[in-house]
Amino acid sequence: MSRFAKVEQGPPIEVFALNQQFAADTFPNKVSLGVGAYRTNEGQPWVLPVVRAAEKSLAADEKLNKEYLPVLGLEAFSNAATTMLLGSDSPAIQENRAFGVQCLSGTGCLRVGAEFLARTLGYQTFYFSIPTWENHRSVFNNAGFKEAKEYRYWSPSARGLDLDGFLEDLNNAPENSVIILHACAHNPTGCDPTQEQWTKIADVMEQKKLFPFFDSAYQGFASGDLEKDAWAVRYFVSRGFELLCAQSFAKNFGLYNERVGNLTFVTKNTEVIPKVKSQVTLLIRAMYSNPPSHGARIVTHVLNDPALYAQWKECIKAMSSRIIEMRKALRAELERLSTPGDWSHITSQIGMFSYTGLNEKQSLHMIEKHHIYMLRSGRISMCGVTPTNVEYVAKAIYETVTNCGDHGVTLGHKL
Repeated sequence: MSRFAKVEQGPPIEVFALNQQFAADTFPNKVSLGVGAYRTNEGQPWVLPVVRAAEKSLAADEKLNKEYLPVLGLEAFSNAATTMLLGSDSPAIQENRAFGVQCLSGTGCLRVGAEFLARTLGYQTFYFSIPTWENHRSVFNNAGFKEAKEYRYWSPSARGLDLDGFLEDLNNAPENSVIILHACAHNPTGCDPTQEQWTKIADVMEQKKLFPFFDSAYQGFASGDLEKDAWAVRYFVSRGFELLCAQSFAKNFGLYNERVGNLTFVTKNTEVIPKVKSQVTLLIRAMYSNPPSHGARIVTHVLNDPALYAQWKECIKAMSSRIIEMRKALRAELERLSTPGDWSHITSQIGMFSYTGLNEKQSLHMIEKHHIYMLRSGRISMCGVTPTNVEYVAKAIYETVTNCGDHGVTLGHKL
């Protein structure tokens, strides 16, 4: 008998299983709304022109080689990424209280940060929003945390943020709990706190001595404005919080398969930084030893070149604007069809995803009848909606809501 005979079949990862189903589907009007990756109006992946320009420049640089990067990564990259997140005028940067560590995209940043908090600092409890990105819980559990807890976030009745529930759960959290916060474009709801609400969240976290761990996967990609999308993180820093922030460059640079991430640390003083870096070095050395260079060099090249930086900001404006336009178009089509329910949430949400409100039964119906691939939760990637398929998607939602209700409860009343 094989030594591996006792291994049980693991459950499929939904978003990747959906992608495989979509690829195998021969239906001519099929639509992929599952994977969170940018698509053009023609439904095609887009390599940013500024990325192409940077790659050509790097390829022509004979001084570059393929030697190992340091364990903590390319310092020029981390410095540029940390400054992009916090702002050059940040007190943490001016006082040398902030630094970055290059990791394997946003997921790698979360894992390294979580291992540091759990294994080095001894934190045991973390909180994540309901709902949240499905990998948050697994990453933190596997990193050594002992207890996973939830805080309320989405209000089905209000079709927006459940601030009262959010604050109540934070108030009840034990001291030194780690709170995972989405910096902008909350995944999957697309619903972010207002600046006034962020102030109240910070008040409770400060009073209860909770530790913020931001996940910033969409800076610039959400609104097209780097400063606006970083507001929450910068506000917490201005309040004097020590914090971690996982930065991903998958979406805003289109570097999905290059795994480019920066883990930003903000501390109260500079004296602790060498010790922190030494412990993070040991964690990474035992995990993957050191990060890849290509994607990090692309980001560094662009962020440090004024002309390319300006061009990149136009790219992220173009991507965010296309998504906003598709939100408007989808809502308009749904309303033109008199689809039951209130569809204003399609345009009030922000970022890559829309939490449509379709329940599991309806979401599966969308796949089986209309060949529109989406998560069971009702989350869709707005990047998959294009000018040529938006009418088809809207008609499919109309048919689904009209004929596939849940005991007579339609989408507009159960979001």
